[in-house]
Amino acid sequence: MRSVGYNELNELCRGIKKSFVHLETRDAYGTEVELPHMAKWRRGEPDDFVWLDWWLEMLRGHHAAGRTCRRARIVSEPVSDYQRWTMSHAEKFLDAGEDIRYLPRPKLAAVPLPGSGDFYVFDDELVLFLHYAGDGTNASFEITEDVPIVRTCRTAFETVWDQATPFREYRSE
Repeated sequence: MRSVGYNELNELCRGIKKSFVHLETRDAYGTEVELPHMAKWRRGEPDDFVWLDWWLEMLRGHHAAGRTCRRARIVSEPVSDYQRWTMSHAEKFLDAGEDIRYLPRPKLAAVPLPGSGDFYVFDDELVLFLHYAGDGTNASFEITEDVPIVRTCRTAFETVWDQATPFREYRSE
């Protein structure tokens, strides 16, 4: 595996030939980009979501070109404030072409997942693992094209995806 930075993650997302899938396994994240916007949401203040424009534009481009972008979120229930915040603007992602599904954590009992948790699979050829500190901040990224690891991650994602509920149908308990 090779360490990479945030910029390479974004380049990989932008540069797909056919697809990316993204598995999220944490109930909360502490990304530097998101924290100020989540704080606004907690205070009941409006957000113009300009900070998401580049991502939404990328998704629209992929969708128009026939490329697919899917995200599966494994969540505890009741969902965390972070997850409620992401749900408050998930329609923006869906409208731009990303498909998002949710799977409650108890339904994972028999699903083997890579131990690192969160990852992307790009074009069924490369995996990028996202490693986090205990407070939810990103600690590092690693990529690999090792075929067995790519296969393991793709299988794990598809297993979660098949059991998960589409965002527009998901109701947290």
